Amino acid sequence: MTISPQPPNEPNEPTSHSDHEHSHGQSHGHGHGHGHGHGPAAPVSQHLRKVIAAVLIPFAVAVFVGMAVLWPGGAPAHERTGVGFDRQTQQGAVVSLEQVDCKSVNASQVPPTGDTSTPEGREAQAAQTGDCKKATVEVGTGPDKGRTFVEIVQPGAPRQLAKGQEVVVAYAPDAPRDLQYSVIDVNRKFPLALLAGIFAVAVVLVGRMRGVFALIALVISFGVLTLFILPAILQGSNPLVVAVIGASAIMLIALYICHGLTARTSVAVLGTLVSLLLIGLLGSVFIDWAFLSGNTDDNTGLIHGLYPDIDMSGLLLAGIIIGSLGVLDDVTVTQTSAVWELHQADPSMGSRALYRAAIRIGRDHIASVVNTLVLAYAGAALPLLLLFSIANSSMGSVANSELVAVEIVRTLVGSIGLVASVPVTTALASLVVSADRPAATVSGPAPGPARTGRGRRRKR
Repeated sequence: MTISPQPPNEPNEPTSHSDHEHSHGQSHGHGHGHGHGHGPAAPVSQHLRKVIAAVLIPFAVAVFVGMAVLWPGGAPAHERTGVGFDRQTQQGAVVSLEQVDCKSVNASQVPPTGDTSTPEGREAQAAQTGDCKKATVEVGTGPDKGRTFVEIVQPGAPRQLAKGQEVVVAYAPDAPRDLQYSVIDVNRKFPLALLAGIFAVAVVLVGRMRGVFALIALVISFGVLTLFILPAILQGSNPLVVAVIGASAIMLIALYICHGLTARTSVAVLGTLVSLLLIGLLGSVFIDWAFLSGNTDDNTGLIHGLYPDIDMSGLLLAGIIIGSLGVLDDVTVTQTSAVWELHQADPSMGSRALYRAAIRIGRDHIASVVNTLVLAYAGAALPLLLLFSIANSSMGSVANSELVAVEIVRTLVGSIGLVASVPVTTALASLVVSADRPAATVSGPAPGPARTGRGRRRKR
């Protein structure tokens, strides 16, 4: 896990039957040739360790001092509006369900006009002529535990109920007693928890200890997000500053937990940091230039209404930075590992040769990652794109709308950062691993003089 000097002859050691006798000197020989995350393939010089530490230690200290200064201590309290997610909720269950005539339970509604060419007309027609469901729901939590209320489900409603189904109910204390509770969603906790469990088991089975460390890093990342980033923004701190500090903390913790405290990981951290700074700069410029307010839907409008002091455009930029971080980690770690493995295969390669070889790998990575990022954003915005398609809007007018322009800026800024991370990280890794060669020579004698001599002659 630490950056400790090792004999320089691992790549060409021919013996594999005495691994237990020389495990400290041949830990990167036969066994580690198939992976890229098991530590550096060559020893790191004392000078380079000092240089890397001189850059990363002040940066890490600044990040965690910034977290301490901006630590929010929880989200600020506010009066609930009863709108959207800002409602009091309790758990409940459907205890009985019966079929009823829609007309008998919708007698007070306006009768249908007969025009079924519009969604409103079709819904009104169904409400008067179809069969509805009358659900009796029992409140399972809160001060009114055990209380029941009736919920009418229209035949065309997107959410249908079944007997015994667990549901989420909204509570409006200021409403008349008969209207205080209503079903707003179904309870999906069990299937979501089961899916998360399957994911964790799959990660551990395939990744083993690396998978365990990855899950620990994932939990810590969500902890930083929910305990620091979100409450700090709600407390009124600058969203950009909070996002940069929080994303940097996630980067440092996740990368070092998953990949160890090595020079390889440190180079990946530096490459990720440079790319994040580029993403922040580009995002800030183009969000201002395109006049993107960040207030584009009901959810952002509700946030702005509850906390008018929050800079919504800054919140948009913060989202771009945090959203790009996960893919950046993958790119920088992969590129750094590629350089280290190339150096292990041919220790005589100089920094330029290493860069040229590794950048060819990086070009393939760029093509796949950028395509993945664009398709991920397109998939998330697919309902919105369908609406524009139905309206027969031109591509120019669609792209010009703020709803789509936000996604375009988010996608392109993140993609530029990803593309830039490949040459930046590859160049840093090539310089670092090439500069380690003199240190390998100085590392001196190793157990078994005959074996060491043969290894030196082959490396020369």
